[in-house]
This record gives sequence, C-alpha cells and structure tokens, in this order.
Amino acid sequence: MNLVIQGEDVATADLKALCREAGGASIERISETGFRIARADPSTREAVARRCAAAKLDWGFVTEGRTLADFALLAMDMDSTLIGIECIDELADFAGRKAEVAAVTAAAMRGEIDWPESLRRRVAALAGLEEAVLERVYAERLRFNPGAARLIGAARACGMKTLLVSGGFTYFTDRVREALGIDHAYSNVLLVEGGQLAGRVTGPLVDAAGKAAHLARLKREMGIGRERVIALGDGANDLPMLAEAGTSIAYHAKAVVREKADYALDYAGLDGVLNLFPESGSTSPSGRGSGK
Repeated sequence: MNLVIQGEDVATADLKALCREAGGASIERISETGFRIARADPSTREAVARRCAAAKLDWGFVTEGRTLADFALLAMDMDSTLIGIECIDELADFAGRKAEVAAVTAAAMRGEIDWPESLRRRVAALAGLEEAVLERVYAERLRFNPGAARLIGAARACGMKTLLVSGGFTYFTDRVREALGIDHAYSNVLLVEGGQLAGRVTGPLVDAAGKAAHLARLKREMGIGRERVIALGDGANDLPMLAEAGTSIAYHAKAVVREKADYALDYAGLDGVLNLFPESGSTSPSGRGSGK
C-alpha cells in the first residue's frame, strides 16, 4: 500500500522518518501539501499514527493505484463539514441564545444527547425570529470549508454523483447545492408562520437514520455497492451514514467519529480527499488523511 502524508507544513525530516518507520520504498510529492510514501507496510500504522500526531500531520494507507474514478458517489454532511459553521448556532445568535444552543449542538455531535430531542430543543429556541435572519446567516456567516469547491468539482469531473445530507435546514442546503453544483440535497424544513420562525420543523426528520436512509436509497437507485461510495462527516449523527460507505472520512471531527472512520482529515482541507484518491493515476490535489 501507499502511505499518504499531508499537512500545512510537512518537514523533510518527518517524511524521511515516516518512510523508515513504514518501510517505504520512496517518497513522492503529490501536491503542495501532500506526499506519497510508496510500498509502505500497513502493519506499522500505530507507529505512523504516533509520529503524525506529534508532527500534526494527517496520514492514510491507501491501496496503490486507487483513484477518485473508482468511486461513483460522494456523500457529505453540511454543517462543520462542507461549511465552516453550525447554521442553527448562528441563527440562535440573533435570538441572543447562541451559547445555550451551541452547547446542545456540541453535545449532540459528541453523541451525548439524543439527536432528534436536541434538534427540537434548539429549534424551539429560534421561535419568533424574523424569517429575514435566514438570509443574513447565509450571506454574512456561511463560508465553504477550504477545498470544498475543488473536491466537488473533481468528483463531478470523474463522473461521480454528489449527495448533501444535513440535520440542518433546507434554506441552507438548497443554496449550497446550487452554489456548488451538488446533485442531491436533503435536510429539515423550518416552519415559518407570519414571517417568523415558528420554532418547529415540518416533514420527515433528517436525523442520523434519515441521512443513512437517503444514502442507502441513492445507492440502490444507482445500482452500486458501498465500495463505490465515499462519505464525509464530523459528528455522531453522521456515523450511520458513514457506515453505508465503503470509504468513510472524518473531517475535523469529534473523537467518536475519528475512531470509527477509515480516514481522518484533522489538518487538511476537504481537497485532502484528493491526495488520498487522485483524479488520475499519478498525481493530484491537496489534503490529508488518517487511516485505520
């Protein structure tokens, strides 16, 4: 297998030490932030993990020759994965309740609180907000995480379909889908009454099970197996969705997600996926991974 090493500043000394540690044959630059150690021994993963943690580097053992074109579907969470904010926390800021709501969000993402109950509590805190606040959060605060457009563009160029599944709200997923050219997007519908948020959602709930169900259904419709799916997420409510994918990636994620995912990107941008799985057989983009 190849060992992919990624980071904002990958020192030559660390690369050489990792190559020795993993019994690699050679070191090749993939991108500005990524390197490939050829014919590395995956049984050395614990030693590699320790050294990379100390050097603040992402890592991942990848089957030699595997590229993005080997996959057919890219599934992604939105809040804190594809974008850099939790939209519900930012909405709560306009109600003067951000700290309260953000604490519930964080606990839910760590898997400490029942997710549907946490959503009901957080959405209730938004009751009475003017509908116009939705546009303010989107325009003023929502930003794509580094590498988002590059990853989705590469996936589309390889013929992959893209899926956005979020425990957030359709107001934001619909706009993100349009901005990035994502094929499918599913989320929760905020109820608006008289120009104000009612403090409730309506329609089928997109929770952890809902995310996984949308991915499973799309796999069936496409006639593909899990081995042709890459899924990215950051919170405990993404775990069932990640389990539906043959390749799961924890992006700047909570510990419970990093422990179960195949790879973890703790320092790279989203285009770190492209260092793990290049667009072609030779070289490709930037990022990092942490493999199991």
